[in-house]
Amino acid sequence: MTTFLRTVTRMRHSKEELLSEPTRPFPIDGSTSASAILEKMRYIGFQGRQLGRAFDVWKQMLADPECTILMGMSGAMVPAGMREAVKFMIENRLIDVLASTGANFFHDIHESKGFHHYLGDPEMDDENLGDHMVDRMYDILADEVRFREHDLWIGSFAARLDQARPYTTREFLYLLGREVGKDCRQDGIVTTAAKTGLPLFCPAIGDSSIGIGVAESRHRGENRLMFDVMGDVLEITNVVADSKVTGVIYFGGGTPKNYVQQTEVVAILMNRSKSGHRYGIQVVTDAPHWGGLSGCTFEESQSWGKLAKGAQMVNCHCDATIGMPLLVSALSEQKELIANRKPPTYDMGPVLRMHPR
Repeated sequence: MTTFLRTVTRMRHSKEELLSEPTRPFPIDGSTSASAILEKMRYIGFQGRQLGRAFDVWKQMLADPECTILMGMSGAMVPAGMREAVKFMIENRLIDVLASTGANFFHDIHESKGFHHYLGDPEMDDENLGDHMVDRMYDILADEVRFREHDLWIGSFAARLDQARPYTTREFLYLLGREVGKDCRQDGIVTTAAKTGLPLFCPAIGDSSIGIGVAESRHRGENRLMFDVMGDVLEITNVVADSKVTGVIYFGGGTPKNYVQQTEVVAILMNRSKSGHRYGIQVVTDAPHWGGLSGCTFEESQSWGKLAKGAQMVNCHCDATIGMPLLVSALSEQKELIANRKPPTYDMGPVLRMHPR
């Protein structure tokens, strides 16, 4: 076996250039706004600095009049309390597309219907929890009885749709959001996206309680609903291809991250003259040295053409339940930036169409 050794040519700088910008110790000066805190974090070290840089890059996306912003979100973000933050992003168009897990959308519907997730402890007796039909997600608890009721309700909703044609997950979630919104206790991610016309994609919908509900309904002969997952791929790719500039934001890795990342590759194969996302932020806990997509850096993504050469990009290794509240709180203070943004709009019918700005 032959081993190939590469010599990497790196740009060399003088000592004066290397030591040109000192750190700025984080001052305790009475600042209470999230914006002020993140701005100061840009001049400290480690992941604090990366989070401060992420704030800066997200503001650049919002200020770019040609930029369409796509977000991927994995993990149990809704049970962990991130629902209102994501709803705020949708309402105020801090993002223009959201790809997430069926679990997050299901948990969101659970709360929209007036139910809750509960504080627990990772050291609880799980056999006792199982006896009481209480589910545990690390230190968060949920009522399995209510979950099963929602599974059956989603299955019955699927049975009422036209069984003669397939549905993209994007169209299905739009219709589901409208249905939930008819009598929900409080709007959440799915209902707000339906009301504002922001597309949601769920690339692994079968791997969730939504899939469980639809499958159980089929088992009882109620529905033959088919999901057009390739139609989803084309729709989200066309959003990217029809945008002059795109930026991506990831909270966690997994399928949602890769799903958004691959849009540039699909667009290139479709001869749509794309050269990668111009902006990128990821807040992840996975490490790149295991070789998985969840932890891969944006620099690695550039080798695939997913991120543009010279892209403004930040890799922040941080728990999303820390990064998301700080970033969204800071962005909520950027009133003028939000008010002046002109996001894309969509036709949310059976085929997604994006209207030019």
